[in-house]
Amino acid sequence: MSERGHVFRTVMTDPNLRRVELAFLGFNMTEFATWIAILVYAFERGGAAEAGVVAVILLIPSAIVAPFAAYTGDRFRRDRVLLIDYLVQGVAIGATAVTLFVDAAPWIVYATATIASISITFIRPAQNSLVPALTETPDDLTATNVVTGVVEGSGKMLGPLAAGVLLGLSGPDAVFAVFAGVSLLAAMLVWGVRADPSAVTPPGRVDASDVWRETLAGFTTLAREREPRLVVLLLASSDIVVGALDVLFVATAIDLLGIGRSGAGYLSAAFGAGAVLGATATVVLVGRRRLTPPLAAGAVVFGVPIGLVAVTPSAVSAPILFAIAGGGRTLGDVAGRTLLQRISPNEVLSRVFGVLEGLSMLALAVGSIGAAVLIQVFGVQTALVVIGAFLPIVILVLSSQLLSIDRRAAAPDAEALALVRKIPFFAPLPAPAMERVMTNMTPVQVGPDEVLIREGDVGDLFYVIVDGEVEVTSRGKHLGTLGPGAYVGEIALLRDVPRTATVVARTPLRLLALHREPFLLAVTGHPQSVRAAHAVADSRLR
Repeated sequence: MSERGHVFRTVMTDPNLRRVELAFLGFNMTEFATWIAILVYAFERGGAAEAGVVAVILLIPSAIVAPFAAYTGDRFRRDRVLLIDYLVQGVAIGATAVTLFVDAAPWIVYATATIASISITFIRPAQNSLVPALTETPDDLTATNVVTGVVEGSGKMLGPLAAGVLLGLSGPDAVFAVFAGVSLLAAMLVWGVRADPSAVTPPGRVDASDVWRETLAGFTTLAREREPRLVVLLLASSDIVVGALDVLFVATAIDLLGIGRSGAGYLSAAFGAGAVLGATATVVLVGRRRLTPPLAAGAVVFGVPIGLVAVTPSAVSAPILFAIAGGGRTLGDVAGRTLLQRISPNEVLSRVFGVLEGLSMLALAVGSIGAAVLIQVFGVQTALVVIGAFLPIVILVLSSQLLSIDRRAAAPDAEALALVRKIPFFAPLPAPAMERVMTNMTPVQVGPDEVLIREGDVGDLFYVIVDGEVEVTSRGKHLGTLGPGAYVGEIALLRDVPRTATVVARTPLRLLALHREPFLLAVTGHPQSVRAAHAVADSRLR
């Protein structure tokens, strides 16, 4: 319990993270409440067939737009992008509320709902690329993702619960009206974020003439790098099941359990309640070196209970089983997104999550239409069994590939991380960039009196002293003695000049060594780090 409390305190005592997470709570409530409302509207008009078709109509444009919309998060200030996204979402959802209130023609309702659905796809890529810039260590990033999982699960519970109440008292128009206001409140929260511009402005902003190539960078990164691609595909597969549940909640409530249209909201709320409980349990992921086992376990726990709903269909057992499924969904999602943030390049992080968002929307559409077809052809119970078996089968097929991912994404040693984090030009790095630095560092041992660096030589390594002492000389003049926590070798790498001093071990040394390319990639990719590195180099050359 104390560890769980520490995780929440770490995030919620940070004013920027607190605002972002509270806004994200409103976003998740809005997304799931409005989705239930529009599907109930469609189901009451034309049954499962119309609900499935409407889900596809709403999701396909979002799937197309999401990867390209995410480009803004890698080009402009990520906090400003998130603010604008919330404002657009609030306006679009408000417009849908108006069409429902005036009883406009269905095609008009679906058109405005599609625009609202597109606006929703902008949020997650912006959120997922902003959060790493607001955290300092990999453990902080994991802790924030744990809280995000709790927030998302709470939204999945509270949003549909609110939708169920509003649908029972009024109708879909009331749901959209209330959550248009929630979206605007989220925008106000993000407006209050006070972050260092250099921390939230993406590195390497591109020339406007290169927009098309850079927009596609998320796709090219995933095409080139197998491990992020595998995680994205697994997370998208999970969303196929989520899309199917959107239709199954409605069909199960109305056709299988006979608990009416508000029952769809309550079943979805049970799923969300399980997601909250599952998210609080994901605190065990903080500091964990291997994330693929919980990713796989979450997928299995997500799928199996859905199939069991068909075995004993009742208004008592169904919410419990959906709640268990919600817990599994959150466990897999938090593990998967943290893993993806660890192994994806920071400069295209928003676009990688944009591709994930687009694939997720497509997956939701596939799941929705697939569930509708299964219900029409085989009935609700068979649809539940087939959808429940899908993810365990995917995990079984991908199991051998998943085992290799954590070797690259292993969390760094906490003691070594604390040592490196104190170095001025590494201190400003966001958590994923810091973790990549640690992954690329190699332990080195040197005996006493050995020359570590020789003045005039070409330099290609940067060293951090973990244990032991070195003597530094230049042109035969003694410059000083350095011990644990000190570092040498950065000048030759930064300035592309020969070594400016000789460094000799006075005692046995334990070192961390970093090659030129990952050193320069980390330092030059972040404005604060560049300034700090050159300030250190200037002071040492005086």
